[in-house]
Amino acid sequence: MQNSLSPSPTRPEGHHTFARGILIGLLAAGIGALYTVFARWGINRGLQTFDLTALRFGVAGLVTAPVLAMAWIRDQRQFTDRWKTWLGIALLAGVPFGMLMFGGLQFAPVSHAAVFPFSAMSVMGMLLGAIFTGDRITWRRSMGILAVLGGLLLVAGLNASSFTGTTLMGDAMFILAGTLWAGFGIVLRKNRLDPLLATAVIAFSALITYVPLYLVLTGARSLLASSPHVLWTEVVIQGLIAGAGTLFTYARTVSLLGAGRAAIFPALTPGLAALLAWPVLGHMPTTAETTGCVVVMAGLILAVTGGAQRRGN
Repeated sequence: MQNSLSPSPTRPEGHHTFARGILIGLLAAGIGALYTVFARWGINRGLQTFDLTALRFGVAGLVTAPVLAMAWIRDQRQFTDRWKTWLGIALLAGVPFGMLMFGGLQFAPVSHAAVFPFSAMSVMGMLLGAIFTGDRITWRRSMGILAVLGGLLLVAGLNASSFTGTTLMGDAMFILAGTLWAGFGIVLRKNRLDPLLATAVIAFSALITYVPLYLVLTGARSLLASSPHVLWTEVVIQGLIAGAGTLFTYARTVSLLGAGRAAIFPALTPGLAALLAWPVLGHMPTTAETTGCVVVMAGLILAVTGGAQRRGN
Protein backbone atom coordinates (compact mmCIF):
# COMPACT_ATOMS: atom_id res chain seq x y z
CA MET A 1 0.00 0.00 0.00
CA GLN A 2 1.37 3.44 -0.86
CA ASN A 3 2.55 5.58 2.05
CA SER A 4 2.25 8.76 0.05
CA LEU A 5 -1.10 10.21 -0.77
CA SER A 6 -0.04 11.42 -4.17
CA PRO A 7 1.43 9.32 -6.95
CA SER A 8 5.09 9.69 -7.67
CA PRO A 9 5.76 10.70 -11.29
CA THR A 10 8.68 8.28 -11.39
CA ARG A 11 6.67 5.24 -10.27
CA PRO A 12 4.15 3.83 -12.77
CA GLU A 13 2.44 1.81 -10.02
CA GLY A 14 1.75 5.10 -8.22
CA HIS A 15 -0.09 6.44 -11.26
CA HIS A 16 -2.00 3.17 -11.51
CA THR A 17 -3.04 3.35 -7.86
CA PHE A 18 -4.08 6.98 -8.26
CA ALA A 19 -6.16 6.22 -11.37
CA ARG A 20 -7.88 3.30 -9.65
CA GLY A 21 -8.65 5.54 -6.68
CA ILE A 22 -10.25 8.15 -8.94
CA LEU A 23 -12.37 5.56 -10.76
CA ILE A 24 -13.54 3.88 -7.53
CA GLY A 25 -14.27 7.28 -5.98
CA LEU A 26 -16.43 8.19 -8.97
CA LEU A 27 -18.17 4.82 -8.65
CA ALA A 28 -18.87 5.54 -4.97
CA ALA A 29 -20.43 8.89 -5.89
CA GLY A 30 -22.47 7.21 -8.63
CA ILE A 31 -23.80 4.62 -6.18
CA GLY A 32 -24.71 7.44 -3.80
CA ALA A 33 -26.69 9.15 -6.55
CA LEU A 34 -28.39 5.88 -7.49
CA TYR A 35 -29.68 5.10 -4.01
CA THR A 36 -30.68 8.74 -3.43
CA VAL A 37 -32.88 8.79 -6.53
CA PHE A 38 -34.37 5.36 -5.86
CA ALA A 39 -35.02 6.33 -2.26
CA ARG A 40 -37.29 9.07 -3.61
CA TRP A 41 -38.74 6.55 -6.07
CA GLY A 42 -39.58 4.15 -3.23
CA ILE A 43 -41.02 6.87 -0.99
CA ASN A 44 -43.27 7.96 -3.86
CA ARG A 45 -44.61 4.38 -3.85
CA GLY A 46 -45.43 4.17 -0.16
CA LEU A 47 -42.17 3.30 1.60
CA GLN A 48 -40.74 5.34 4.48
CA THR A 49 -37.17 6.39 5.14
CA PHE A 50 -36.85 3.93 8.03
CA ASP A 51 -37.99 1.10 5.70
CA LEU A 52 -35.21 1.95 3.28
CA THR A 53 -32.70 2.16 6.12
CA ALA A 54 -33.71 -1.31 7.31
CA LEU A 55 -33.27 -2.71 3.81
CA ARG A 56 -29.90 -1.07 3.45
CA PHE A 57 -28.57 -2.37 6.75
CA GLY A 58 -30.39 -5.70 6.74
CA VAL A 59 -29.48 -6.90 3.27
CA ALA A 60 -25.90 -5.61 3.45
CA GLY A 61 -25.45 -7.22 6.86
CA LEU A 62 -26.63 -10.60 5.61
CA VAL A 63 -24.58 -10.44 2.41
CA THR A 64 -21.34 -9.50 4.17
CA ALA A 65 -21.82 -11.79 7.21
CA PRO A 66 -19.80 -14.64 5.57
CA VAL A 67 -16.86 -12.25 5.12
CA LEU A 68 -17.00 -11.43 8.82
CA ALA A 69 -17.34 -15.09 9.80
CA MET A 70 -14.36 -16.20 7.71
CA ALA A 71 -12.22 -13.38 9.08
CA TRP A 72 -13.18 -14.40 12.63
CA ILE A 73 -12.30 -18.05 11.99
CA ARG A 74 -9.01 -17.09 10.36
CA ASP A 75 -7.83 -14.64 13.04
CA GLN A 76 -9.96 -13.78 16.08
CA ARG A 77 -7.26 -11.57 17.56
CA GLN A 78 -7.68 -8.95 14.83
CA PHE A 79 -11.07 -8.28 16.42
CA THR A 80 -10.33 -8.79 20.11
CA ASP A 81 -7.09 -6.78 20.07
CA ARG A 82 -8.60 -3.92 18.02
CA TRP A 83 -12.16 -3.94 19.25
CA LYS A 84 -12.12 -0.20 19.96
CA THR A 85 -11.19 0.52 16.35
CA TRP A 86 -13.94 -1.69 14.96
CA LEU A 87 -16.47 -0.15 17.37
CA GLY A 88 -15.33 3.27 16.22
CA ILE A 89 -15.98 2.67 12.54
CA ALA A 90 -19.34 1.05 13.33
CA LEU A 91 -20.37 4.19 15.21
CA LEU A 92 -18.95 6.58 12.64
CA ALA A 93 -20.39 5.03 9.45
CA GLY A 94 -23.21 2.83 10.75
CA VAL A 95 -26.48 3.48 12.56
CA PRO A 96 -25.64 6.93 14.04
CA PHE A 97 -24.68 8.27 10.61
CA GLY A 98 -27.88 6.93 9.03
CA MET A 99 -30.10 8.22 11.81
CA LEU A 100 -28.58 11.70 11.63
CA MET A 101 -29.01 11.85 7.84
CA PHE A 102 -32.61 10.66 7.83
CA GLY A 103 -33.41 12.49 11.06
CA GLY A 104 -32.19 15.75 9.60
CA LEU A 105 -34.79 15.44 6.85
CA GLN A 106 -37.50 15.69 9.51
CA PHE A 107 -36.37 19.26 10.28
CA ALA A 108 -34.68 20.60 7.14
CA PRO A 109 -35.66 20.53 3.44
CA VAL A 110 -34.10 18.18 0.91
CA SER A 111 -32.16 21.09 -0.63
CA HIS A 112 -30.23 21.45 2.64
CA ALA A 113 -29.48 17.71 2.64
CA ALA A 114 -27.78 18.22 -0.72
CA VAL A 115 -25.35 20.78 0.72
CA PHE A 116 -24.54 20.48 4.40
CA PRO A 117 -23.53 16.81 4.86
CA PHE A 118 -21.38 16.76 1.73
CA SER A 119 -19.81 20.12 2.58
CA ALA A 120 -18.96 18.78 6.03
CA MET A 121 -17.46 15.63 4.52
CA SER A 122 -15.17 17.67 2.25
CA VAL A 123 -14.11 20.33 4.75
CA MET A 124 -13.78 18.05 7.78
CA GLY A 125 -12.05 15.40 5.67
CA MET A 126 -9.40 17.97 4.79
CA LEU A 127 -9.04 19.29 8.36
CA LEU A 128 -9.07 15.91 10.10
CA GLY A 129 -6.65 14.54 7.52
CA ALA A 130 -4.24 17.37 8.29
CA ILE A 131 -4.51 16.77 12.04
CA PHE A 132 -4.44 12.98 12.22
CA THR A 133 -2.73 11.68 9.08
CA GLY A 134 -0.41 14.53 8.15
CA ASP A 135 -2.11 15.54 4.89
CA ARG A 136 -0.91 19.00 3.92
CA ILE A 137 -3.65 21.59 3.33
CA THR A 138 -2.49 23.08 0.04
CA TRP A 139 -3.75 26.15 -1.77
CA ARG A 140 -4.87 23.94 -4.66
CA ARG A 141 -6.94 21.65 -2.45
CA SER A 142 -8.48 24.60 -0.57
CA MET A 143 -9.54 26.30 -3.80
CA GLY A 144 -10.92 23.02 -5.10
CA ILE A 145 -13.06 22.51 -2.01
CA LEU A 146 -14.33 26.10 -2.22
CA ALA A 147 -15.40 25.37 -5.80
CA VAL A 148 -17.09 22.16 -4.64
CA LEU A 149 -19.05 24.08 -1.98
CA GLY A 150 -20.10 26.68 -4.55
CA GLY A 151 -21.27 23.97 -6.92
CA LEU A 152 -23.31 22.32 -4.16
CA LEU A 153 -25.05 25.63 -3.47
CA LEU A 154 -25.96 25.87 -7.16
CA VAL A 155 -27.30 22.30 -7.22
CA ALA A 156 -29.42 22.81 -4.11
CA GLY A 157 -30.64 26.33 -4.94
CA LEU A 158 -30.64 27.45 -1.30
CA ASN A 159 -32.31 30.73 -0.36
CA ALA A 160 -32.29 32.72 2.87
CA SER A 161 -35.99 32.10 3.56
CA SER A 162 -35.32 28.38 4.01
CA PHE A 163 -33.29 28.99 7.18
CA THR A 164 -35.49 28.84 10.28
CA GLY A 165 -34.91 27.72 13.87
CA THR A 166 -36.17 24.22 13.12
CA THR A 167 -34.20 24.06 9.89
CA LEU A 168 -30.98 24.92 11.67
CA MET A 169 -31.47 21.87 13.89
CA GLY A 170 -31.67 19.67 10.81
CA ASP A 171 -28.65 21.41 9.30
CA ALA A 172 -26.66 20.70 12.47
CA MET A 173 -27.59 17.02 12.17
CA PHE A 174 -26.44 16.99 8.53
CA ILE A 175 -23.12 18.62 9.46
CA LEU A 176 -22.56 16.13 12.27
CA ALA A 177 -23.37 13.25 9.90
CA GLY A 178 -20.84 14.54 7.36
CA THR A 179 -18.25 14.92 10.10
CA LEU A 180 -18.83 11.32 11.25
CA TRP A 181 -18.35 10.08 7.69
CA ALA A 182 -15.11 12.05 7.34
CA GLY A 183 -13.98 10.60 10.67
CA PHE A 184 -14.71 7.11 9.37
CA GLY A 185 -12.27 7.71 6.53
CA ILE A 186 -9.60 8.94 8.94
CA VAL A 187 -9.90 5.90 11.25
CA LEU A 188 -9.89 3.56 8.26
CA ARG A 189 -6.77 5.14 6.78
CA LYS A 190 -4.85 5.60 10.02
CA ASN A 191 -5.40 1.98 11.08
CA ARG A 192 -4.92 0.52 7.58
CA LEU A 193 -8.17 -1.45 7.83
CA ASP A 194 -9.22 -3.81 5.05
CA PRO A 195 -12.08 -2.11 3.12
CA LEU A 196 -14.14 -5.30 2.68
CA LEU A 197 -13.81 -6.31 6.32
CA ALA A 198 -14.66 -2.79 7.47
CA THR A 199 -17.78 -2.92 5.30
CA ALA A 200 -18.77 -6.24 6.86
CA VAL A 201 -18.27 -4.98 10.42
CA ILE A 202 -20.35 -1.84 9.85
CA ALA A 203 -23.15 -3.65 8.03
CA PHE A 204 -23.36 -6.48 10.57
CA SER A 205 -23.36 -4.12 13.54
CA ALA A 206 -26.31 -2.29 11.99
CA LEU A 207 -28.06 -5.58 11.22
CA ILE A 208 -28.03 -6.64 14.87
CA THR A 209 -28.91 -3.21 16.32
CA TYR A 210 -31.11 -1.18 13.96
CA VAL A 211 -33.04 -3.93 12.19
CA PRO A 212 -34.45 -5.62 15.35
CA LEU A 213 -35.52 -2.22 16.68
CA TYR A 214 -37.16 -1.41 13.35
CA LEU A 215 -39.08 -4.70 13.37
CA VAL A 216 -40.30 -4.19 16.95
CA LEU A 217 -41.43 -0.61 16.40
CA THR A 218 -42.94 -0.86 12.91
CA GLY A 219 -43.56 -4.54 12.19
CA ALA A 220 -42.27 -3.79 8.66
CA ARG A 221 -45.83 -2.88 7.69
CA SER A 222 -44.88 -0.62 4.79
CA LEU A 223 -42.49 -3.18 3.34
CA LEU A 224 -45.04 -5.98 3.59
CA ALA A 225 -47.69 -3.80 1.95
CA SER A 226 -45.49 -2.77 -0.98
CA SER A 227 -45.67 -4.46 -4.37
CA PRO A 228 -43.07 -7.14 -5.21
CA HIS A 229 -41.66 -4.88 -7.92
CA VAL A 230 -41.04 -2.03 -5.50
CA LEU A 231 -39.74 -4.30 -2.74
CA TRP A 232 -37.23 -6.21 -4.86
CA THR A 233 -36.05 -3.10 -6.67
CA GLU A 234 -35.21 -1.53 -3.33
CA VAL A 235 -33.66 -4.75 -2.00
CA VAL A 236 -31.23 -4.74 -4.92
CA ILE A 237 -30.48 -1.01 -4.95
CA GLN A 238 -30.66 -0.05 -1.26
CA GLY A 239 -29.40 -3.37 0.12
CA LEU A 240 -26.97 -4.92 -2.35
CA ILE A 241 -25.70 -1.93 -4.33
CA ALA A 242 -25.93 0.88 -1.77
CA GLY A 243 -25.72 -0.96 1.54
CA ALA A 244 -22.56 -2.87 0.76
CA GLY A 245 -21.34 -0.98 -2.30
CA THR A 246 -21.24 2.54 -0.83
CA LEU A 247 -19.22 1.51 2.20
CA PHE A 248 -16.81 -0.69 0.25
CA THR A 249 -16.13 1.72 -2.62
CA TYR A 250 -15.62 4.65 -0.25
CA ALA A 251 -13.38 2.59 2.02
CA ARG A 252 -11.40 1.43 -1.01
CA THR A 253 -11.04 5.03 -2.22
CA VAL A 254 -9.67 5.98 1.20
CA SER A 255 -7.12 3.16 1.06
CA LEU A 256 -5.95 4.25 -2.40
CA LEU A 257 -6.08 8.06 -2.19
CA GLY A 258 -6.19 8.91 1.50
CA ALA A 259 -9.03 10.16 3.67
CA GLY A 260 -8.75 13.83 2.70
CA ARG A 261 -9.08 13.23 -1.01
CA ALA A 262 -11.71 10.51 -0.65
CA ALA A 263 -13.94 12.81 1.42
CA ILE A 264 -14.39 15.11 -1.57
CA PHE A 265 -15.99 12.52 -3.87
CA PRO A 266 -19.38 12.36 -2.06
CA ALA A 267 -19.89 15.99 -3.08
CA LEU A 268 -20.57 14.71 -6.60
CA THR A 269 -23.62 12.79 -5.39
CA PRO A 270 -26.24 15.61 -5.42
CA GLY A 271 -25.34 16.70 -8.96
CA LEU A 272 -25.28 13.16 -10.30
CA ALA A 273 -28.59 12.47 -8.54
CA ALA A 274 -30.13 15.51 -10.24
CA LEU A 275 -29.06 14.11 -13.63
CA LEU A 276 -30.20 10.56 -12.82
CA ALA A 277 -33.57 11.84 -11.60
CA TRP A 278 -34.43 12.81 -15.18
CA PRO A 279 -34.92 9.26 -16.57
CA VAL A 280 -36.04 7.72 -13.24
CA LEU A 281 -38.29 10.37 -11.72
CA GLY A 282 -39.04 12.54 -14.73
CA HIS A 283 -37.33 15.58 -13.18
CA MET A 284 -35.42 17.52 -15.82
CA PRO A 285 -32.25 19.11 -14.35
CA THR A 286 -32.37 22.88 -14.20
CA THR A 287 -29.62 25.06 -15.62
CA ALA A 288 -28.40 25.75 -12.06
CA GLU A 289 -28.26 22.01 -11.24
CA THR A 290 -26.32 21.20 -14.39
CA THR A 291 -23.94 24.12 -13.87
CA GLY A 292 -23.47 23.14 -10.25
CA CYS A 293 -22.59 19.59 -11.24
CA VAL A 294 -19.93 20.88 -13.65
CA VAL A 295 -18.52 23.24 -10.99
CA VAL A 296 -18.35 20.43 -8.41
CA MET A 297 -16.54 18.21 -10.91
CA ALA A 298 -14.06 20.97 -11.68
CA GLY A 299 -13.49 21.56 -7.97
CA LEU A 300 -13.01 17.85 -7.43
CA ILE A 301 -10.37 17.66 -10.16
CA LEU A 302 -8.58 20.68 -8.71
CA ALA A 303 -8.63 19.34 -5.15
CA VAL A 304 -7.74 15.73 -5.89
CA THR A 305 -4.97 16.09 -8.47
CA GLY A 306 -1.50 17.16 -7.43
CA GLY A 307 0.00 18.89 -4.45
CA ALA A 308 -1.36 16.63 -1.70
CA GLN A 309 1.63 15.24 0.07
CA ARG A 310 2.14 14.40 3.72
CA ARG A 311 3.99 16.87 5.92
CA GLY A 312 7.60 15.96 6.08
CA ASN A 313 7.70 14.19 2.71
